[in-house]
Amino acid sequence: MNQSHCLGKVYLVGAGPGDPGLLTLKGKVLLEHADVVVYDALVSPPILEMINPQAEKIHGGKRRGRHSMTQEEITQLLIEKAQDNAVVVRLKGGDPFVFGRGGEEVEGVIEAGIEVEVIPGITSGVAVPAYAGIPLTHRNYSSSVTFVTGHESAGKYRPQVDWNAIAKGSETIVIYMGIHNLTYIVEQLVLAGRSLETPIALIRWGTTPQQEELVGTLATIIRQVEETGFEAPALAVIGGVVGLQYALSQPNIKA
Repeated sequence: MNQSHCLGKVYLVGAGPGDPGLLTLKGKVLLEHADVVVYDALVSPPILEMINPQAEKIHGGKRRGRHSMTQEEITQLLIEKAQDNAVVVRLKGGDPFVFGRGGEEVEGVIEAGIEVEVIPGITSGVAVPAYAGIPLTHRNYSSSVTFVTGHESAGKYRPQVDWNAIAKGSETIVIYMGIHNLTYIVEQLVLAGRSLETPIALIRWGTTPQQEELVGTLATIIRQVEETGFEAPALAVIGGVVGLQYALSQPNIKA
């Protein structure tokens, strides 16, 4: 495919974690001028409402166990739409390059000879703890942060997580998509030497009005999840900084 025969350009836009106020200005402008928008399942309704009313809107999102499109189909769709449309937006929750498979989509589009641009978004691993009043770093508690996916499904996209190395290598651990495998993750962290008294916070629907939090320790959190029925989509924050939540939490922090 020759790029000169292609009308359009593909933009990978990060929608942020949910609060429409956290969408970048550049992302908003692109949504307002898009000809086609292929959006993910976790993009919040207020952000979808910003899309150009005349644009073709296509749901290409993935949720655990329910894939509306394969990754290859989404990439091929972006390539096809760029043949006939000037502004093709791939709208992804959070940041396209942080556990968003954005790198794979960029590779496929570039291989097809189509111009592509990435517009970063605020990733949930940074924004959600902030809205819960949890600083990821603090001079007295943490000078390092590790972001890791807890989604251990088999397949070519995911190498196995080395929980032993993560437990020993960082004071604060932020886990995306970790609720379904939380029992295993907690076991591995404790086996690697993390104290059972280590604080942990689970935050679901972060930065939205539906935000909910469950705070405990590695010793108690599995029982708390079972007792409350706490479910995904949620983010986990592990480390001493979680203990600062109540000291720092203010009304204006919440969405």
